[in-house]
Amino acid sequence: MYAVIKTGGKQYRVQAGDLLVVEKLDGEPGSEVAFGEVLMLGEGEAVTVGAPVVDGAVVNATLIETRKGEKVKIFKKIRRQGYRRTRGHRQTETVLRVTSVAGAGKEAKWDGVIDLTPKVILNARARGLGDAAVPFTIPVAKSAAPVAEAAPKKKAAPKKAAAAPEDGEA
Repeated sequence: MYAVIKTGGKQYRVQAGDLLVVEKLDGEPGSEVAFGEVLMLGEGEAVTVGAPVVDGAVVNATLIETRKGEKVKIFKKIRRQGYRRTRGHRQTETVLRVTSVAGAGKEAKWDGVIDLTPKVILNARARGLGDAAVPFTIPVAKSAAPVAEAAPKKKAAPKKAAAAPEDGEA
């Protein structure tokens, strides 16, 4: 069973168990999010289209993390005038795991385990750096070990050469 939902001005086709990245939503990691604006429900050949939404249909999801997305560079130039400007932007986004789709007297649930480990830690583990590569503490799933804070490195002071006494001085 699948559904088409609307959030953040965009439409998404989802089914139970999908990992979904949407515009930023309020909430803490692990909290439940319900989408009541279901535009369409479908199961095989049977499709229910709402006018504009399907009555009584709801999609439930668990919020995994809120993070910044990929960098977008904005470059402006006027030729032969010496005008160049570079700006950047990173949109905030929310990662969700769809847990159930219900409506039209039917319901599809996902029975898997939701892992709340953020992408920053997963990327560090994939590079073989472990959790110590993350310089700040991030709340992770209860089954995972807590992240240790990285200790700052101390710079060694340069050694000064002792002044040797000259022959005439005592």
